[in-house]
Amino acid sequence: MSSNAPRRPVRDLRFFLTVPHACSYLPGKEATTLFMDPQESPVPGVYDSLSLLGFRRSGRHLYRPHCEGCNACRSVRIPVDEFSANRTQRKLWRRNADIETRVIAARFDAAHYALYADYIRQRHADGDMYPPSPEQYQSFLISPWSETKFVEFRMEGALLAVAVMDCLQDGLSAVYTYFDPD
Repeated sequence: MSSNAPRRPVRDLRFFLTVPHACSYLPGKEATTLFMDPQESPVPGVYDSLSLLGFRRSGRHLYRPHCEGCNACRSVRIPVDEFSANRTQRKLWRRNADIETRVIAARFDAAHYALYADYIRQRHADGDMYPPSPEQYQSFLISPWSETKFVEFRMEGALLAVAVMDCLQDGLSAVYTYFDPD
């Protein structure tokens, strides 16, 4: 979107609420989701503002769980300066000291896609991301209006996992993580 594009305040955006559907997180529960109008492309600052209100990104869609009487899957914000690892977290950090990480710009990569496709086939064959395709992978993880990064996790050069995150003005937003199911 051009830098001359008008900045539309969040209060002027349109939102839609889904009909109740099976909850992805809690068996036997129904969920509803609040979506920003999919015809809108977020201008600078909109995604940042909506993230403060608990919105997330999936592909080009911004959404937030909006379930009556339930907050089980709300977004969590962690102030890094105040974070102190607990005993279990420190133990896991030491145990995984041999894992190499690298942050790269989001782009299609054949090795990343192969890992993603295997993950979807083994872990989510009953979901709406199945069957995986390169087009679905790119439209789900890479956004034209967000600065997205991939974090690679490798051991002895072998790709183990990829975490997808968006860089916001005041933090990072976790989008999705996939890993070697074996």
